[in-house]
Amino acid sequence: MDLTALHFVRPWWLLALIPAAWLTIAWARRWAADSHWQSSIAPALLKVLLEPGGRGLSRRLPWIVGLALGAGAIGLAGPSWERLPQPVEQKTDALVIVFDLSLSMFAEDVAPSRLVRARQKIADILRLRDEGFTGLVAYAGDAHPVVPLTDDTRTIENLLPALRPDMMPVFGSDLASALEQALILFDNAGIRQGRILVVTDEVERMSDATERSSRRFPISFLGVGTAAGGTIPLDFANQPGQVLRTQLGDPVTVRLDEARLQSIAERTYGRYRTLSLSSDDIEHLLDTPLPGAEETVAVERDFDLWADMGFWVCVLLIPVVLLGFRRGVVALVPLLLTPLLLTSVLLPMPAEAGIWDDLWQRRDQQAFRALRDGEPDIAAGMFNDPQWRAAALYRNGDYAAAASSFSRDRSVSGQYNLGNALARQGEYRRAIAAYEAALAADPGHDDASFNKALVEKLLEQQESAEQNNDEQQQQSDGQPEASSQPQDDSDGDQGDEDEQPGQPPAEAEQPPQPNDSDPERSEQDQDGQEEQEELASRDEQQDALEQWLRRVPDDPGGLLRRKFQYETNQRMRRGDYPNRESERIW
Repeated sequence: MDLTALHFVRPWWLLALIPAAWLTIAWARRWAADSHWQSSIAPALLKVLLEPGGRGLSRRLPWIVGLALGAGAIGLAGPSWERLPQPVEQKTDALVIVFDLSLSMFAEDVAPSRLVRARQKIADILRLRDEGFTGLVAYAGDAHPVVPLTDDTRTIENLLPALRPDMMPVFGSDLASALEQALILFDNAGIRQGRILVVTDEVERMSDATERSSRRFPISFLGVGTAAGGTIPLDFANQPGQVLRTQLGDPVTVRLDEARLQSIAERTYGRYRTLSLSSDDIEHLLDTPLPGAEETVAVERDFDLWADMGFWVCVLLIPVVLLGFRRGVVALVPLLLTPLLLTSVLLPMPAEAGIWDDLWQRRDQQAFRALRDGEPDIAAGMFNDPQWRAAALYRNGDYAAAASSFSRDRSVSGQYNLGNALARQGEYRRAIAAYEAALAADPGHDDASFNKALVEKLLEQQESAEQNNDEQQQQSDGQPEASSQPQDDSDGDQGDEDEQPGQPPAEAEQPPQPNDSDPERSEQDQDGQEEQEELASRDEQQDALEQWLRRVPDDPGGLLRRKFQYETNQRMRRGDYPNRESERIW
């Protein structure tokens, strides 16, 4: 029995302990009040009136009943400390979202841009899907599966902010390859029917969709943009204020053709809606009819159901029930059997989430929740896993402890995280060594390469600043020698009164008063000014470090970019990538 995992399946039943305690105390006081007859009746007469041995049981009866009520309340609360694996089945409500990441999605005819609005709408779709499987495919000049069919929609939502048109290896708009990838996802998951939702602003070739449609996999379209259209800004290409132009020099204007997308959706057995602020559009699209009834499939994992151990309360209540065979206590039997019956009725019910569930979670679950809620200091003290603890320490700003934990992990991610923690402490040389270790294991780690170059530049700036400080110190050390000479001469002949003409001896014995011409005072002022300059220089270096380290990418964009580029290179080596040089890039 693992007492650290002890919790209650239905903790609200513990509130029944309050009325049970009140009833027990009230009953005990009532019996105590009845015992006052002993002071009013003669002992000889009282022995005749009371049955032998009955008085002792009567005194204990309220506490016995109270114990039974308390045990029944605990049994109804469902104490549990063990998980039982249960097979899980889920509806085959499968959806693959095909996300258009062509350059036209940078257009700003809808505020703030088509790309931002499309990502927000996909996030809304994911939050609406509380059951079924969802996958994501991104496409431009070629297509790439981002997430296979899964019931973990939060994973897809976390990847959405990293998806941008400028991360795609090939520019263009190849819907055909995207739909082929979507059908592959269905086939790999063993799903025989499902919906495809294309989030786009234009379909260049109608045949790309119609040739790959079927009633089992209807293709619906969510249009992004306006009929008036907009230009494509080149901010992503470091050309702010410029827009994409044709070879003739005319600005490219991309428009949403709702009639064309509506026609394509009808031919592909799907539906069409234009993106709107409400959820009516996605609710209509997600309700696209399928030819057969939805089935359930067994998920490739077990659902750990907390075992309700409340039935063990029956064992504790057996002695109390046996007391019901005594005369005068038979009326308690229904009262004691009621919680047992309720326990047996409620026992098959699965565990449900409640307001008090957080109080009964395991320490690792509580630590993860604390980390997610922005309390890394609490999470660091609760995590048992060293890497999770290191991550919590890093978020809490305890970079020295985080570096100590990360140093035990010799993997690529461990060395990369170690480099970040060391860089935060200003240990640039050790940070560079950690990044080099990560790059030695994975030369294509873009984030480690970026951070290594960043820290090398910071180290160069630090060494340059230290060199300048040393030169200034050397210059300042050579100046005070002339100003200190009078003090050395006066120390040589302190008793010579001829060197102080017209000055009385009493005045000569007084300590020197501080003034602007005092050489020691000048040296102290100069040293204080140098310390202030050094502190200011350190503050500037720390500020620069913070600004540079804020540029460390925390999103998975680098990983996705490398993944897409690798898949494109593999297709080119196999000759699977067609020649599309004549097609437009937006």
